[in-house]
Amino acid sequence: MKKSILIMALIICTTAFSQTDVATEKRIQGLIKKMTLKEKVSLLHGNSKFYVSEIKRLGIPEWALSDGPHGVRAEMNRDNWNYAGRTDDAVTCFPPGTAMAATWNLDLATKRGYVLGEEARFRKKDVLLGPGINIIRSPLCGRNFEYLSEDPYLISQFAVSYIKALQSKDVAASVKHYAANNQEDNRFSIDVTMSDRALHEIYLPGFKAAVMDGHVLTVMAAYNKFRGEFCTENILLGRTILRDSYKFDGVLMSDWNAVHSTENAALAGLDLEMGTEKTNYNDWFFADPLIKSVEQGRLKESLVNEKVANILRVMIKTKVLDPETREKGNINTKEHQQVAYQSAVESIVLLKNENNVLPLQMNAVKSVAIIGDNATRKHCSGGLSSEIKPLYEITPLEAITTKFGKQLQINYAQGYNKQSSPGEGSNKGQLNTDFVDWKLIDEAVEQAKKSDVAIIFAGLNHDFDSESFDRVHMRLPYGQETLIHEVAKVNPKTIVVIIAGSPLELSGIQSRVPSIVWAWYGGMEAGNAVVDVLSGKEFPSGKLPITLPISINQMPDHALGNYPGRNLKVNYEEDIFVGYRWFDTKGIESLYPFGFGLSYTNFNIANITADKKEFNQNEVITVKCAIKNSGKSDGAEVVQLYASQTLSSVLRPKKELKAFQKVFLKAGEEKTVELKVNVKDLAFYDEKTSSWKVESGEFVLHLGTSVKDIVGSVSVRVN
Repeated sequence: MKKSILIMALIICTTAFSQTDVATEKRIQGLIKKMTLKEKVSLLHGNSKFYVSEIKRLGIPEWALSDGPHGVRAEMNRDNWNYAGRTDDAVTCFPPGTAMAATWNLDLATKRGYVLGEEARFRKKDVLLGPGINIIRSPLCGRNFEYLSEDPYLISQFAVSYIKALQSKDVAASVKHYAANNQEDNRFSIDVTMSDRALHEIYLPGFKAAVMDGHVLTVMAAYNKFRGEFCTENILLGRTILRDSYKFDGVLMSDWNAVHSTENAALAGLDLEMGTEKTNYNDWFFADPLIKSVEQGRLKESLVNEKVANILRVMIKTKVLDPETREKGNINTKEHQQVAYQSAVESIVLLKNENNVLPLQMNAVKSVAIIGDNATRKHCSGGLSSEIKPLYEITPLEAITTKFGKQLQINYAQGYNKQSSPGEGSNKGQLNTDFVDWKLIDEAVEQAKKSDVAIIFAGLNHDFDSESFDRVHMRLPYGQETLIHEVAKVNPKTIVVIIAGSPLELSGIQSRVPSIVWAWYGGMEAGNAVVDVLSGKEFPSGKLPITLPISINQMPDHALGNYPGRNLKVNYEEDIFVGYRWFDTKGIESLYPFGFGLSYTNFNIANITADKKEFNQNEVITVKCAIKNSGKSDGAEVVQLYASQTLSSVLRPKKELKAFQKVFLKAGEEKTVELKVNVKDLAFYDEKTSSWKVESGEFVLHLGTSVKDIVGSVSVRVN
């Protein structure tokens, strides 16, 4: 055994009681006293792919887990990864993580949590595996579409809103993947190294907020190693930070098949082992081997009791043991579908709109060319663990045909072939996908020639955006760039709609077309949402939660040669300078900056003031501004507040996001906006003292509509 007896003695029976009452703890201890060792251990590992055993004599039912950060996954077979073929497991499918963050609307995150909680309960699920909140460090990470942003503050705000709402429906959230799971290549073995500053300032804030502010009930440990130890057996992550610092008293579970030991994982704070490979569930590390370790004296039974207490605590908080008082749930209601629709609408980012091509004046348009495989492709069922079986999924071609097919000529052309093929654990299916199919392009050009407007639905699909492998490049695949060039030559009103969940290089098309719209993966209402925005029924209000570079070589992990690592080791040499922090501080020009997004109207922001000039470290800074919709149509703007420190003892980013608010304004309407920043949130992590530090001095608070589009600043002094 690698860990010393001393460490074991120090960590046993350290369960925190900060979020529970005395009656709950008495109930937990009463149940534990009635259990045999075998019964206790049966609660600490799966008895199938997504279930944990019941203890019938004590009234403890089987515990049901499900994938589902943007929808409750269809029913799987208990002992293999095939779907059960049920006809009653179709659900509401939301846009994935990056799209949720692109709304910059926390109310929508809350509504999403309510819907998913209701549908999970209707499906009799107890734990919903999400949200995924890992930092988008590399643009090539296959799982970026599931995650939220490159910015820890934006991630934290969405995670807390989502988790609180979901758990209010008596379903436990499982925030994942803890921690530093920022690439899928070699995810089972890659060893991540970074500074303490990077860890605490960039990669942990979302988890900290989920636990301390969102009171998340379960945390999922990642596959990778961190500083030489697997995350499932990492004392620093599992004990020192999660249990001792964050006071987490819920369940720390493994990702599926991520456990590599019995004793090391048990000592590091892991409570629940879930898996994929072994079908003899008694052979798992937290099954018979755990019983044997206790019986032979290598682990104390009190450590097992601690883990059982954590499981029971989550069960009690979600009323698993009190089913008569528990939420019953609902599924596929019109209200659920409306939230999915609004989530898709508000995620759409207008990147370019030269000569006000958009919104389309549909009464004046007689014909439109709809081009591209993504105009007809459905995406909800892709991405492996993100696969959702939606009640329905509307494609863009279906939507425009339904809405406008009777009043205009719709000319469809496929435009490009999906040349890739999916393959779990390997991105080889993405190779050789740059073939230009001139026959399809010629067909598209002919349709564009005879149409008033051409709309090309380009981007990616889940052969590229998926769990278990990364992308091989950041280009538009399938010869799409050539397709866009050729169509734009014959139709000056060519609109490109990008369907993707990860950054792409768009510099090759940016100057070729008058309008570019980023529509992400829009969930079940994707087609309706994008067509309604293009036609002006809805207005675009999304903002980028990521930086879109001119080329991949601008990204810090690629610029420094630290992706995907060497010899199964990767050093985060860029440190705290991830995403816009890198571009902004280094003075590197991106194609589209973090926080960017255009509107169909115009906004004026003025009268920026702070409530006073000097603050102490326990105070809250309030920044006010007036915002007016000075255009002729309704719209929404996201007011973003960034902070910078004038003089610091350590190198800090030029600007960091500290507050934001999405403001809806009718034409001509004006509102006053208040943004609040805790002075303590201006701190950096001091590696010398292993603590957060706010230095005295001047701080500048910048108000803008993106990290680059700053409209005004105010200075304050911190004493």
